[in-house]
Amino acid sequence: MPSRLVSFINVLRSHDVRISPAETLDAVQVITTLGYEDRNQLRSGLSLALAKTAEEKATFKRCFDQFFSYQLPDSAEREAANSEDALDSLPGADPADLQAAEAALQQMEGEGGETRLDLEGELASDTALAGQLDLPIMDMLRNDDRNALALAIARAGDAVGLPEIQMFTQKGQFTRRILDELGEAHIRSAIVDLENRGSDALGELQGYRDRLRELVRDHVEREYLLHAQGRNQQFMDDVLARARLSHIEHHYLHRVQDLVRRMAKKLAARHSRRRKVTKRGQLNMAKTLRRGIAHEGVLFNLYWKSTKKQRPQILAVCDVSGSVSAYAKFLLMFLYSLYDVLPRVRSFAFSNRLGEVSELFDQHSVEKAVELVNWQYGGATDYGASLMDFAQLALDDIDSQTTVIILGDARNNNGDPRLDVMQSIYARAKQVIWLNPESRPMWGSGDSEMPRYLSCCHFAAECSSLAHLERIVDRLLRSAN
Repeated sequence: MPSRLVSFINVLRSHDVRISPAETLDAVQVITTLGYEDRNQLRSGLSLALAKTAEEKATFKRCFDQFFSYQLPDSAEREAANSEDALDSLPGADPADLQAAEAALQQMEGEGGETRLDLEGELASDTALAGQLDLPIMDMLRNDDRNALALAIARAGDAVGLPEIQMFTQKGQFTRRILDELGEAHIRSAIVDLENRGSDALGELQGYRDRLRELVRDHVEREYLLHAQGRNQQFMDDVLARARLSHIEHHYLHRVQDLVRRMAKKLAARHSRRRKVTKRGQLNMAKTLRRGIAHEGVLFNLYWKSTKKQRPQILAVCDVSGSVSAYAKFLLMFLYSLYDVLPRVRSFAFSNRLGEVSELFDQHSVEKAVELVNWQYGGATDYGASLMDFAQLALDDIDSQTTVIILGDARNNNGDPRLDVMQSIYARAKQVIWLNPESRPMWGSGDSEMPRYLSCCHFAAECSSLAHLERIVDRLLRSAN
């Protein structure tokens, strides 16, 4: 059971449920305390130990039911159901015909019972064949022991590494490995021998083989859906995070937006401000005396005055012309998803003119605001005129707590780059960060003014994917705190 618990926890982690090593030990203690008899009680206990949020609890319940609630179908019930379906599917059949067909099926079942006696007779008369079919899995199939079959198939799956399945193309490979682990090769060899003899027991043995193959295929399919789904999502997220944002097709945008929100949530949790108790400095006498009243004036606890640190200000200046608009969209989504960590964010958009668009993000969702920004300010690019507009709007508000982020390719259509404005921004700001979607070898080619703007930046980097954005925003949050 401990190995199954670890496998279950890996499934939860692949579905974005955060589980620490300490919580894993708590889950082991839960199983030790509650036992395995009451499934609902076990699910509730593990849920308390492993799932924190409502979303994680829903994911936990779904994964628990898939992981621990597998039962093999009863062969007799399945055959009866198939027979009833076959009878019901007969078009226009009258009751007399249905009764005759049912009688024929019952006769076939009686003949099947005689066939089983033929197989037992073959095993009794042929010691070589009996030794070949002296397998635990064969006894389980003949007795239709569903619990033992499920346990044997699960153990064989673990032995061949089935929990590591990732791609649907691996299902056939793992099916064959499990069958070999269970000894299905001996059953195939026995079938060949019976076929050469023309034995009446051939049909029954083939039926056992086909049932075993069906059960293994079902088990592999179930494990693939359970284990590979989360891994495939993680693989796809990794591909989208590293792909150039301009290459992402439209039908992936909703997935990319979810990925941006998860990245921002992770960064917010990493850089959230934690309150610290000051243990030195100037004594806060008023608070110390007030808290001492409960102890008859005895000053058991001392409280110190602390200086509040001014929150950083972020000014995001984004080129929303056609070649860069996709990158600006996701940068703004990143910044506004970090509102709890960076509440003072002002955003500006430009192509040939610049304007502040912060109010759009206050009035609309981030996705809708980005669409409005692209519609209002898209067009040909003029960095010089846009920098002049930015200086008129926000230069006086830039101070030592301000970080200016400029996102653009610095292609100015051979216009005046207005380096003097950039130098003024550089002199006032805490840091100026330039994010360029183009690769570094392209900086300075054609009408690119990037080499000249580098002298007015504290930091410049290529930023063409979500992975780049995450690293740069992480760097920004570290410097801001």
